Amino acid sequence: MKHATFRQLKVFESVARHLSYSRAAEELYLTQPAVSIQVRKLEEHAGHPLFEQFGKRVYLTPAGTELLHISRSIILQFEAAETAMAQFSGVSGGKLNVGVISAGDYFFPRLLVDFVGRHPGVQLNFTVHNRDGLLAHIAENRTDLAVMVRPPQDLDTVHEAFAPHPYVIVAPPAHPLVGRSRLELGEVMRQPFLVRERGSDTWKSMQEGFGGDLSGLNIAMEIRSTETIKQAVMAGMGLSFLSAHTISRELASGSLCALDVQGFPLMLHWYVVHRQGKRLPPVAQAFKEFLISDGAPLIRRIVPFGEG
Repeated sequence: MKHATFRQLKVFESVARHLSYSRAAEELYLTQPAVSIQVRKLEEHAGHPLFEQFGKRVYLTPAGTELLHISRSIILQFEAAETAMAQFSGVSGGKLNVGVISAGDYFFPRLLVDFVGRHPGVQLNFTVHNRDGLLAHIAENRTDLAVMVRPPQDLDTVHEAFAPHPYVIVAPPAHPLVGRSRLELGEVMRQPFLVRERGSDTWKSMQEGFGGDLSGLNIAMEIRSTETIKQAVMAGMGLSFLSAHTISRELASGSLCALDVQGFPLMLHWYVVHRQGKRLPPVAQAFKEFLISDGAPLIRRIVPFGEG
């Protein structure tokens, strides 16, 4: 058991409590295959089967029953340790300085609320920027943490991916390309496009999604506001390339449609970024760890889009 992980124990405890892989997956915001893999790895470490199944019902084996008691004790000890260390580390009552690119403001406030709920007393300094503005904040040490799609290449930073970030090509519902399957990118690029400003994270993501060459893109208008772009697309002024996290409500309501284009959705990632060598305050370190451990499932819950 010396190679078993805390994550495996938590997944096992959830399955044992519900006696259901699917309900454990829902509780942990994981897929059912991911839950099965974690349990199977733990069984390999234990050297014994932990569950047995008859028909559709799942039961604990004697070894599983014994490990469940131990797992719950370990989980409680970890929770007690987290509470105790938070008191000494100054998380509660600390000031969190964090900046995010504009696509993140569709979900980021709710991540902050969840974090503050776990650490009462935390003070927030939360700012939203375009890419250039956020890079300036990092360079001038005006923010402890930055959340963005593309970590800077010309600054000495530490960056870690914590969640998928899908991009799609959107159209108004009545557009003739809506409903067609496996569209070729070349055909789509000939349509009028409403795009974010050059140099923005969305622009750079669009360059990547379109193979690095935008010379064949029919740019009808360059707009600095994602909300304005959405309204313009709905009005029939053209197509657009946007973060799926910015349009989840419009896709759900049917006021915008994601085109079925070969190579899309373009799956990138959200990164948490800070300067290399920066000594993060305890509250910033805690928030970074929160994003890495819980950011992805929380974002999927807030702005669902397929697997992203």
